[in-house]
Amino acid sequence: MTKIDAIIKVMEDNGGTANWQIIYDNICKYYPSAKDSEEWQAGLRGVLYREIRTSQKPRIKKIGLSIFALTDYKEEGIPEKKDAIRMHSFIEGICLELGNFNKYLTYTADPSAVYRDNIRLSNVATMQDMPTFSYNEIVCETKRIDVVWFNNKGLLFPKKVFEVVDSIGTLNGAFNRSLQLNNFLTEFYIVAPEKHREKYLQTIDLEVYQSQKERFNFINYEEIIDLYETTARKNQIENKIFGV
Repeated sequence: MTKIDAIIKVMEDNGGTANWQIIYDNICKYYPSAKDSEEWQAGLRGVLYREIRTSQKPRIKKIGLSIFALTDYKEEGIPEKKDAIRMHSFIEGICLELGNFNKYLTYTADPSAVYRDNIRLSNVATMQDMPTFSYNEIVCETKRIDVVWFNNKGLLFPKKVFEVVDSIGTLNGAFNRSLQLNNFLTEFYIVAPEKHREKYLQTIDLEVYQSQKERFNFINYEEIIDLYETTARKNQIENKIFGV
């Protein structure tokens, strides 16, 4: 069995899709010597991208930023807004993928949640455990934040945090969890439906949040999805022009 055949078998096992972490974790089931080389991950990436770019009848396509699918796989669409649970984890997955793409280490409080296309958030987050970057009380509260981006060099500290607020009732909790990091150079993002913007603005103007007001940013669902899709299209064009 060739490496590309082994990758395809891994994707078939996962319902027709996979990201790099799933491929890395399962490739040896079908290609036992896959990790023998020091640069084995780069080798797998090269094999997969050659299949996409140069094969007359490619068996694999790229969907999104870091997910691959068999060519006959029908990818999932964006969840309906009324399905708050699915939309919540979908937005979390987008935040994780964007963090990975921008060279951050990423963590999520919801690793078991389904992102999209047979991919769980645990498959996308690059950190399974929260590093002990501060006092235990602060670390424990940070573990509850939906998505955290850490710098990937030197001592690990949270650089950007994202709270997905699908219900107004969870807004204050999102603010308070973020503010546990007020002594760090961390940027705070509230990602929510546009209809929650007014409540966000009212809340951020309360006296308790005034001193940290400038550190918070509101992004609606449409904006974060558009950023993701634009980044994915740009990445695909660059891969065609410059290769892997």
